[in-house]
Amino acid sequence: MQNYVFVVDTNKQPLNPIPPARARELLTKEKAAVFRMYPFTIILKHTVLNPTLKPLTVKLDPGSKFSGIAVLDEENVIWVAELEHRGGQIKNALESRRSLRRSRRNRKTRYRQPRFNNRKRTEGWLAPSLMHRVFTIETWVKRLCRYAPIVQITMELVKFDTQAMQNPEIDGVEYQQGELAGYEVREYLLEKWGRKCAYCDQEAVPLQIEHIHPRAKGGSNRVSNLTLSCQRCNTKKGTRSIDEFLQKNPSRLKKIQRQAKQPLRDAAVVNSTRWALFQTLKNILPTTTGTGGQTKYNRTRLELPKHHWVDAACVGNVEKLNLLTQQPLRIKCTGWGTRQMCGTDKYGFPIRHRERKQVHFGFRTGDIVKAVVLSGKKVGQYVGRLLCRKIGSFDIVTHVGRVAGISYRFCTPIHKQDGYSYKF
Repeated sequence: MQNYVFVVDTNKQPLNPIPPARARELLTKEKAAVFRMYPFTIILKHTVLNPTLKPLTVKLDPGSKFSGIAVLDEENVIWVAELEHRGGQIKNALESRRSLRRSRRNRKTRYRQPRFNNRKRTEGWLAPSLMHRVFTIETWVKRLCRYAPIVQITMELVKFDTQAMQNPEIDGVEYQQGELAGYEVREYLLEKWGRKCAYCDQEAVPLQIEHIHPRAKGGSNRVSNLTLSCQRCNTKKGTRSIDEFLQKNPSRLKKIQRQAKQPLRDAAVVNSTRWALFQTLKNILPTTTGTGGQTKYNRTRLELPKHHWVDAACVGNVEKLNLLTQQPLRIKCTGWGTRQMCGTDKYGFPIRHRERKQVHFGFRTGDIVKAVVLSGKKVGQYVGRLLCRKIGSFDIVTHVGRVAGISYRFCTPIHKQDGYSYKF
């Protein structure tokens, strides 16, 4: 089951998405043409007067490395995608630039006046690697609103309810008293401890929430005192302290004690960007929110598999879901290229310079092209991302590998570079 196809009329006004079969029929009868490949959109060759538009909802499951996106028509999931962020690459690039800059200044400057007093960050400032996640999700929400009649946004605002995790027996929280009790704590622990037993590393077995310092000896329910264990280890440990239980395995004892105090990095990323993302989306369309525990409860109750796009469809209040598509569009953030005009070696000395001209023979690196080679050693048909050179001999990265030495004369553009790469 493929994603529904977005439709715009001849005035580029969004209409109701249609099934792939209907889109093929319109293209075959030449009543429409391909307007955009990713997301796949067709444009009608006539104007639709007074169209009856169905209000659509876009749901988001923001994550540290991947974010799920789902477009719903009431209870029907008609378009899904998974967005892969590049926050880690941005962080590494900034650290590399900082180290080179400091090394250069140490070599060329005998004394430099301190300048830390004239730098002030604005309120609500986030690091570039974090703001990247906000900007990419904003870009795709606006892009979907351009091609579909979306009227509402639903996002997962609270990944982990920290108040409920500190005291799971808290009163006055409605969902804690009902069927959602314990989902926030369990989901946090599953991610923190790698979904395996902390004492024997056993996976793919039912895991129980276990107190590192037993409650019988004054241990609390704080999340820093909780871990996961299989039934065998939990029974074997009993009410003994962890020091007594692991006295013959000091390395594992130190590992558990260290990991118990270590915060979850991905959770910190999500929690630090959630409000910036919410404020950004609220300025686009009316936005509602849900929690991570609520998302998992909906997915478990509906017996759906664990995927980012499934989590996105399960965000918020969900009674029933009809998956009309199960083939998400895989979107990977690649960036527009580097601004660095001078390449350096590991010591910071220049070794190469980058040309200012990026477009050669009408192509640029990052374009998605189709190459049909009829003669020579590279006979065949290739579809993939282009690596451009000024001599006109290009490389194409396909889903099976990299093909080098393809002339620009054989290439036909499918999708121009927009900072992302795509696959299904």
